[in-house]
Amino acid sequence: MDEATKTTLKAIPLCRTKASPRDGDLWIQRLKEEYESIIQFVQNNKNNDSDWFRLESNADGTKWFGKCWYFHKMIKYEFDVEFDIPITYPVSAPEIALPELDGKTAKMYRGGKICLSEHFKPLWARNAPKFGIAHAFSLGLGPWLAVEIPDLIEKGIIEPKA
Repeated sequence: MDEATKTTLKAIPLCRTKASPRDGDLWIQRLKEEYESIIQFVQNNKNNDSDWFRLESNADGTKWFGKCWYFHKMIKYEFDVEFDIPITYPVSAPEIALPELDGKTAKMYRGGKICLSEHFKPLWARNAPKFGIAHAFSLGLGPWLAVEIPDLIEKGIIEPKA
């Protein structure tokens, strides 16, 4: 992991509560920690002029949805992003999906779930339950977008929205 990534990661608060949606009040505590981490990560990104996603959840914090975007040659490419919290969370990472890109790259599973198995999942496993949604975006979705989106653009597979 390069120094810039380490610096970014250190600025995201870690979660302290090991809880899944099935854990009642403990999940409420975990959800508060998740929101604190996400809010801090978004603020850090804005401060560094690298704002690249918006995210919200349903009332119980089990379904998440929003937008993410990537700039390539000064053109904005925006995508819907969604994921569910797995019942084994936080031991298992969420499977982040960009449904409109489903089938457009080999580094994606059915339903538009991005492939994070080779690099991210072992990192998550070593850091569970401290890692949360903000960490999944920072170390998973962000790098995936940086690699895959320019490739899809150059191949003419995706175009900016009008």
